[in-house]
Amino acid sequence: MKAIRPAVFTWSGGKDSALALHKVLAGKETEVCALLTTVTEDYGRVSMHGVRETLLRRQAAVVGIPLRTVRITKDASNGQYEEKMRRVLADFKESGIHHVIYGDICLDGIREYREKNLEKLEMKALFPLWGSDTGSLAERFIDLGFRAITTCVDSKQLDKTFCGREYDRSFLHDLPESVDPCGENGEFHTFVYDGPLFGE
Repeated sequence: MKAIRPAVFTWSGGKDSALALHKVLAGKETEVCALLTTVTEDYGRVSMHGVRETLLRRQAAVVGIPLRTVRITKDASNGQYEEKMRRVLADFKESGIHHVIYGDICLDGIREYREKNLEKLEMKALFPLWGSDTGSLAERFIDLGFRAITTCVDSKQLDKTFCGREYDRSFLHDLPESVDPCGENGEFHTFVYDGPLFGE
């Protein structure tokens, strides 16, 4: 019988994270011991996604997996972020966790960056959604019964009227052809508030 590997899951609270976590839990080969989220402490919000930390904590509590945050300032350099993340991941490694899960789908540069940083700690990255078609993933997210709202958009890539909209087929239909259906190029971010991870 194959041993179940413990891992920490880098959790943004958005749709890609939810879909990746759902896939990992369904596979039953990995025990997700903790969710790990970067929070910008000046604002009390999830970095990049802009979701209030209070909502993040409520979300994690309903999902039922312990949450740990990496706290950075709004002016933190990349080096400062990496050092704080290194310390937290080193703690996880000390407790016997050697794998870190990411919800990334197709950006090679991001994957290489994550793998390089983990190699320094002799840890390994897992990418359960890697190489998937983003259009198919968007449809699967909806078909599974997940529900999410768009929390922010890159106004250089997507009209601001998309912010605050439900992430559903109407949203996907209205997206310009230049915008990835999963927002994989940073066009938009989401917050998941219901679905199969959230129980009854």
